Amino acid sequence: MRIAIIDLGTNTFNLLIADKTSDQSYHILLETKFPAKLGQGGINNGTILPEAMERGIDALRNHQRTMKEYKVCKVICFATSAIRSAANGQEFVDRVKEELNLDIQVINGKKEAQLIFDGVKQVVPISDKNVLILDIGGGSNEFIIANRDGVLWMHSFDLGMARLLDHFEPSDPIQACEIESVEAYIKPQLKLLYEAMAKYTPQTLIGSSGSFDTVAGMIAAQHHPHLDVMKLTSYKIPFEYIHELHQRFLRSTMAERQEMERMDQHRVEMIVLASIFINFILREFKITNVWQCAFALKEGAIHQLLTKQLK
Repeated sequence: MRIAIIDLGTNTFNLLIADKTSDQSYHILLETKFPAKLGQGGINNGTILPEAMERGIDALRNHQRTMKEYKVCKVICFATSAIRSAANGQEFVDRVKEELNLDIQVINGKKEAQLIFDGVKQVVPISDKNVLILDIGGGSNEFIIANRDGVLWMHSFDLGMARLLDHFEPSDPIQACEIESVEAYIKPQLKLLYEAMAKYTPQTLIGSSGSFDTVAGMIAAQHHPHLDVMKLTSYKIPFEYIHELHQRFLRSTMAERQEMERMDQHRVEMIVLASIFINFILREFKITNVWQCAFALKEGAIHQLLTKQLK
């Protein structure tokens, strides 16, 4: 059976196409994405603007053409923060059903976090020691504390990069006072995370997909030029390299970031805020052991489908 998973993120709509190879195994044929910027201009007001809605429809039409080429048998679509928090999110879901005949499941933050964990655990060796998993999105950031026995704690915070970008509209390049403002804004909203970290004390951070893929690719290009991170599902990132890249981001203009090697052009605007968020977490919780994981929600959905947790 050929399966397609579409993750309707706040910034990009991500498509994964895979073949089921056995009862609980699959082979990935294609991973691609299309920029939708669904939250642009309206995410902090709880609405999807008309032009953003059109971009979302166009992105899904593009994915439909790809799925037709690959002769996909089953399609599952998940909508996350931008759609679940928008007053007109159901209008978008209804339009997609009417115009494209695609059914969208709008999932809550807890379900999203569980899917992310089920993706990550497939490719990162998680032992009996607790780890912190972070998925940075456009609308929300999912934090999961887990070990090999499963999830111990999870929470979705409405602190995604599209929200922060819309709220702060930082200078180009960002100024020191703006960095302080961002950190002062996010810290009190992470109260539940501080409590969970004090209880479970994980020493390792696993960053899944998104911004972490960009960071890992750029670090590998500079320090491991013969390594093709596109062929890896996980990559251990030295802490000092993260700090070094962070300083480059803080000094850079948008035009300069566009020219950086392995920069994902869809993340040029938001990568500085994402880097501030990552480095804030590392500093606050004294974490120096960091992994990037290419698997996240889409791969978790395939896992749940094959293990009959998802229909």
